Amino acid sequence: MALLAQSDPAPAPSGGPRRTPRTIALVGIDGSGKTTQARVVAAELAATGIRAVYRQNAGGRHWFGRMATLVGRTDAEDLFGRRGALIVESVLRWLAIARNLVRRLAHREAAVMDRYAVCQYASLRAHGARPSAERFARLAYRLFPRPDVTFFLAVDPEIAQERIERRGYDTETMEYLRTADAAYRSLPEYPTFVVIDANGTPEQVTKAILAEIGQA
Repeated sequence: MALLAQSDPAPAPSGGPRRTPRTIALVGIDGSGKTTQARVVAAELAATGIRAVYRQNAGGRHWFGRMATLVGRTDAEDLFGRRGALIVESVLRWLAIARNLVRRLAHREAAVMDRYAVCQYASLRAHGARPSAERFARLAYRLFPRPDVTFFLAVDPEIAQERIERRGYDTETMEYLRTADAAYRSLPEYPTFVVIDANGTPEQVTKAILAEIGQA
């Protein structure tokens, strides 16, 4: 059922119309279009008079990957080791989410989140971390409320890889993209996601997301 959007993101009174979700999260594998869609959806909502903003919750993996190449390493895992890279990613994503939730409360805005806590759980699974690592992450991230709606951008790994190659600043193997997709779908939160077909054009994907929010 679509979520009816209003200009005031505050909760609706009992029996009243549904309001714009205060926290909208876009998640999915690399190349699914999370950043593009989060920016556009925030702009589209803002254009209707809703106080909506784009917020990024990156874990720094791409940034450290670029830094690694400058010092002769292949990627973040080569720079920090697999366990070290996952720890750094988990900490940076936690800090980003905490900062953005504080901003949301302070500014009374609707935050369109580019990634959220579930992205870290999926990353840990995709990188073969021990179950204890995910349990620890869940304890740390349990401070954060679940988004009002989480959109999972479902994309074929082949299409995702083509998009990653076109942007030109990083690479992902087909094996990892398939593993990451399976990791998201294995999460206990997955049944609560609103799955969006992200194989189409950016405009088609945006239209599908806005239709679910009630702004199409």
